[in-house]
Amino acid sequence: MALFSEQDRRTAQALARLSYCNPFSPERITFEREVLGDAFIDTDPAWHKHTGQVAMRPNIEAMTRLALELADRTRQRLSGKLCTSGGGDLDLYENVVLHLLYNRYERAFFEYIVESTPEKDGTPAPMGFYDTFARDVHHYFGVSGLHFSSIEECDHLFACFFQLRRAFHHIFDNIIGGSRASAKLRAETWQSIFTCDMQRYRRVLYARMGDVTTLVTGPSGTGKELVARAIAYSRYIPFDARSRRPAVNCAACYYPVNLSELSPGLIESELFGHVKGAFTGAVGDRQGYFETCHECGAVFLDELGELDPFIQVKLLRVFQDRTFRRIGETKSRPFRGKIIAATNRDLAEAVRSGRFRQDLYYRLCSDIIVTPSLREQIADSPEQLRNLLRFIARRAVGETEADVLASEVETWIAAHLPRNYPWPGNVRELEQCVRNVMVRREYFPAPVAPGAVADGFLDAVAKTKLDANQLLREYCLRVYKDTGTYSGAAQRLGLDRRTVKAYVEEALGERDGA
Repeated sequence: MALFSEQDRRTAQALARLSYCNPFSPERITFEREVLGDAFIDTDPAWHKHTGQVAMRPNIEAMTRLALELADRTRQRLSGKLCTSGGGDLDLYENVVLHLLYNRYERAFFEYIVESTPEKDGTPAPMGFYDTFARDVHHYFGVSGLHFSSIEECDHLFACFFQLRRAFHHIFDNIIGGSRASAKLRAETWQSIFTCDMQRYRRVLYARMGDVTTLVTGPSGTGKELVARAIAYSRYIPFDARSRRPAVNCAACYYPVNLSELSPGLIESELFGHVKGAFTGAVGDRQGYFETCHECGAVFLDELGELDPFIQVKLLRVFQDRTFRRIGETKSRPFRGKIIAATNRDLAEAVRSGRFRQDLYYRLCSDIIVTPSLREQIADSPEQLRNLLRFIARRAVGETEADVLASEVETWIAAHLPRNYPWPGNVRELEQCVRNVMVRREYFPAPVAPGAVADGFLDAVAKTKLDANQLLREYCLRVYKDTGTYSGAAQRLGLDRRTVKAYVEEALGERDGA
């Protein structure tokens, strides 16, 4: 007798594909449909955080029941020696059980992530449910006469499940929005953590991803640090089965440095550390972030495009050889963590102009994530603005007042900002808009890229390149940005408010289409 009936084999294969797919990718829905068939419940395809939505989806419970029934039925056949089984069928059985075990313990992992507190010395809290997890592993994989790798690597399997749940939690919690652009960003962040082959990741890459530098690029205010934080908090952490604890406290895995806020000398000291007497004021030895960063942690270099050429040379060694030296020391020390970098600059252009080292640039290109602008997200999904307003309002005034404040801000935006307002400050600007309306019932946008816009406009005027209509549109736009309201601009220009609004929207629409 075969280990699987034809229907069971199809279900097992679909569960295996689902188990190893990116949960934030569109293919997840396809695999859920394959598993459940007519029992599949249609839901929002973008798995994201917004008011009223919970992390777990309605299909999960049904698939877990299906996996349990299939795992129990197949285990009984294996134990009773009533079947013939090739290696492929045993692999399928193993994948079904792994799917079952992850979903069975998902809630326990989640509660540990959000509720556990480290001990006074920073030691992670114990994970007491490991014992029942290990018993389940032995129950399903300890079948007499058969060998499953999962029973030998029970602690590694537990660590992988813990990492999966942490990654989902931090991506889901930090990268919000229901637009395609936001969904793509969540999927790309997951892939930066686990790669495109999660089976290979489980076998070997879990211990090697620290060698891969991740570069996050995108306009200012688009959440590059949130992406970096999600990746840093989602790194693989070995589990010690004897103490029932992770090897390190997750909260101690993130080391952010904003390079634009520090002088080259301070950057060097912060990152590399120094020895006593290395410079005036160095009264003792000091460890830098590259030394204090745990091998399971990540150093986040924000605003990398602003880096001084001298520091670029020193960083290249860290990227290239994974070693560094404290200031004033000749001894090389190993760096064991991961580097995540971010910039809103065009590094390729900086390389061409000689402001950024080419060899350092190519060390950054192994993994690149691009964060979308707010304008992209709204253009793709207009309701995204409402979801973001609710999210920001909840942080500003709490759950009970959030909907009211979000509605007030949305009404103000519709009445006072152009329909195609480009939100040049992205989500950061939207946050300030919410706070301004909350405090003063109004928001005055700052002038957009004053140097580039003004110079381009004045240059076009000086060269008499604008016709009368273009001149009036652009001038109305400048006056509107200076006064902050259509009424103020209309008063200064001596025009009707509706006329000013039409000219401004025309100018912004032309710029968006450029």
